[in-house]
Amino acid sequence: MQPLETEFAPVQIGDGPGAAVGVIGLGIIGGGVARHLVARGNRVVVCDSRPEAFEPFVGHAETTQDPAALASACEVVVIAVVNDEQVRQVMRGVLSNAAPGTVVIVLSTVLVETVVELAEVARRTHVTVLDCGVSGGPAAAAQGQLVCMIGGDSGAIERIAPVLDAWSSEIIHTGPVGSGLAAKLARNVVQYGAWLAAYEGQTLAEAYGVDLAKLGQAIRAADALSGGTAALMFRDTVAPFGDGDDPKLVEAMRAGAGLAHKDLRIALALADAIGVDLPMAALTEARCDRIFGVGSTGAADEPTHDGEG
Repeated sequence: MQPLETEFAPVQIGDGPGAAVGVIGLGIIGGGVARHLVARGNRVVVCDSRPEAFEPFVGHAETTQDPAALASACEVVVIAVVNDEQVRQVMRGVLSNAAPGTVVIVLSTVLVETVVELAEVARRTHVTVLDCGVSGGPAAAAQGQLVCMIGGDSGAIERIAPVLDAWSSEIIHTGPVGSGLAAKLARNVVQYGAWLAAYEGQTLAEAYGVDLAKLGQAIRAADALSGGTAALMFRDTVAPFGDGDDPKLVEAMRAGAGLAHKDLRIALALADAIGVDLPMAALTEARCDRIFGVGSTGAADEPTHDGEG
């Protein structure tokens, strides 16, 4: 780690000048968070169970392997460990030594019930827990451009906003504690589902002899124009459109669903002809009306494609 140039004033999170910010867990996400906090001129304390994780921070941040020791020095504590067990273990140490008014930000992707439970335990000692789902991956963490979906007390979020700004490109308050993680999990469902769809599309294209690099080029270019997977995420509900909705919009959505049915049935016909199995495409075709908000929200639909095109 090269010496970091301070381009910004240290964050001010309390009455004292530049109170310390602690980061527990120096993996891809936590390491990026800590680096950008240091780059903004803050007093930073880092904690990890691996001594080698401290090497990039020598001379730039204080180090400890004890979460309790870190908590005693910090007004804001960021937790970026791997799983529920580690979050619980770290929180025990933090709460044993954290002063009233401390804000703990949990970045780890864990069970929602874990952060809700820990937030209640922390509240009894006048410590505030915020859950912050982050998205953008390693590159965003390295560049300080993570997208943050954060749940919890709005006053606490406002108070520690300069801390979040140090390593975020966008900060979205999603609601009460637990909602930030729920939003992150929902985002992951979209991402991984899209990757399955991409896999099925590549399978079909490859079986027909299409160059997958060119397919990827076409998809990236088209998504930039159409909005990609988020194109239909403009409503505040997934319920079907009702009588009070704009008739022109409903008609447009019905037309979109009809086009999707047609296109997917043609794709499934091609898949049948060349011996490719596309279960997600078949399920998507069966649920097109729901996807476009013009169908039932009852029992799960089953694919009706019978292999005859």
